[in-house]
Amino acid sequence: MEVSARAPGKIILAGEHAVVHGSTAVAAAIDLYTYVTLGFPTPSDNDDTLKLHLKDMDLEFSWPVGRIKEVLPDLGSHATSSPSSCSLETTKAIAALVEEQNIPEAKSGLASGVSTFLWLYTSIHGYKPAKTVVTSELPLGSGLGSSAALCVAFSAALLALSDSVTLDFSHQGWQMFGDSELDLVNKWAFEGEKIMHGKPSGIDNTVSTYGNMIKFRSGELTRIKTNMPLKMLITNTKVGRNTKALVAGVSERTIRHPKAMASVFSAVDSISCELASIIQSPVTDDLAITEKEEKLEELMEMNQGLLRCMGVSHASIETVLQSTLKYKLSSKLTGAGGGGCVLTLLPDLLSGTVVDKVISELESCGFQCLIAGIGGRGMEISFSGTS
Repeated sequence: MEVSARAPGKIILAGEHAVVHGSTAVAAAIDLYTYVTLGFPTPSDNDDTLKLHLKDMDLEFSWPVGRIKEVLPDLGSHATSSPSSCSLETTKAIAALVEEQNIPEAKSGLASGVSTFLWLYTSIHGYKPAKTVVTSELPLGSGLGSSAALCVAFSAALLALSDSVTLDFSHQGWQMFGDSELDLVNKWAFEGEKIMHGKPSGIDNTVSTYGNMIKFRSGELTRIKTNMPLKMLITNTKVGRNTKALVAGVSERTIRHPKAMASVFSAVDSISCELASIIQSPVTDDLAITEKEEKLEELMEMNQGLLRCMGVSHASIETVLQSTLKYKLSSKLTGAGGGGCVLTLLPDLLSGTVVDKVISELESCGFQCLIAGIGGRGMEISFSGTS
């Protein structure tokens, strides 16, 4: 039997950076996914290796299960129903297994993802041989939650073929986990995120696991549900950014101008709360949708202006803003800023011709354009083959 799991990426609709200073922020799942397929060999295959195939990167890794057991002798006895953090000693041992694979220097950034896979797999399934294949619709390192989606998809696929969850193997197509199983996936994914990022907020993996939207403030996450269709053009500027440096820059500006920045953060908090309220309120007809879209556009523009006040915009972001403004579309950066991705709201009644023109203009600047539905389903799984 083979299981496939898919987990969505995420965007920050409002409140990035200000959330670090006590403001509310809103994050949403997008219908761009990372896919993980997991299968165990049959005895007749005579295969005693654990394989990982990163299809988009054209990279394949394999480890004899005996070698994994030798390096990680204590992991195979982990209780899958209660995840615990990966110890520093285990992290070092896993790093040695990854180094043996000789990852090309140009792709060395993938090492943390490979390490996360080894830890999650061995913790949940011990030393069984298996093959795992990964593909993704999410650009890496662009602020769309690609690492969290990978951790969620890994965790879901691994748990689906464990004794910790109860599922309908005969179900055709994608199916969702129950709430308790989703909670378990989210806990494992969060531990995976720790290996990749050190001290993650837990926001990205939570959005990817449960889908829809999340409002968060001062460490408290509240799941919310959209009552209106939302579609965004996501423009990847392909400009890399240093998130830690950008966050530090906002903090330094706050020290220099405490009163002014307190007002900025307060305004962002109001924008996030109003945006969440608009999204959650019932929709009666097309006119109501249009009115809501116009309000959301204004809030996005205000939020972007405040992000400029924080000093986290960038020439590439401003190019996107100017290009979309020509077509009377509203945009804002999403995530850390300093490059990364820009969101543009695509109104429900907007013609496809206009969208094509906007995309053509942005792509001529060397940017990558993706269209995504916002606030959709979270992690799902499907089965193929016989048990």
